[in-house]
Amino acid sequence: MKKLSKKGRATRERILRAAADLFHRQGVHLTSPNDVIRDSKTGKSQFYHYFKSKEDLVHQVLQSYIEAIREGAAPINYTIRSWKDLEKWFRSQAALQDRFGMTRGCPFGTVAAEVTENDDLLRQDLTLLFELVSKQLARFFLRQKAEGRLDPHAKEEELANFCITTIQGGMLLGKVRRDRATVDSSIDHALRHLRTFRRPRR
Repeated sequence: MKKLSKKGRATRERILRAAADLFHRQGVHLTSPNDVIRDSKTGKSQFYHYFKSKEDLVHQVLQSYIEAIREGAAPINYTIRSWKDLEKWFRSQAALQDRFGMTRGCPFGTVAAEVTENDDLLRQDLTLLFELVSKQLARFFLRQKAEGRLDPHAKEEELANFCITTIQGGMLLGKVRRDRATVDSSIDHALRHLRTFRRPRR
């Protein structure tokens, strides 16, 4: 992408934020470029100056999520250094959902649910996004194992994927039921299961 002026960056970011909110609220398929233009208070020419198409916009939104996680600028902290951090990671997801009255799921999961067999670029973006989250979680479990605080036979990648699938499924069901308790219960059970792999300090 060519270098943008300060004003250009601000306009592009405004479009990205509006698009991300719309995708999270109503999904990608129900969101049109005109919806994004309206909510970002920009013009059609501005929209197509920064984004070649709607698919490009979705791609850039997902890339912005990836960048935010890498830079530690995401609304949820993905740097897990302790069991307390891990619980906070889980609870923060439920709190984010609760902030929207349980009417929305995970921003990533909402987009992922709409991916079709022809959406190769978006599938690649989402794969990278979930792999990034998985690696952050797996890194914590690997450190715990190296310090003798985790069952040496535990597989950190599998535990990381378990965390992701649990919170994704819990948030989906919580959205359907409009019930925070459903998500909290899923988190409670997940944490109890994960703690069975813990070992006392040496």
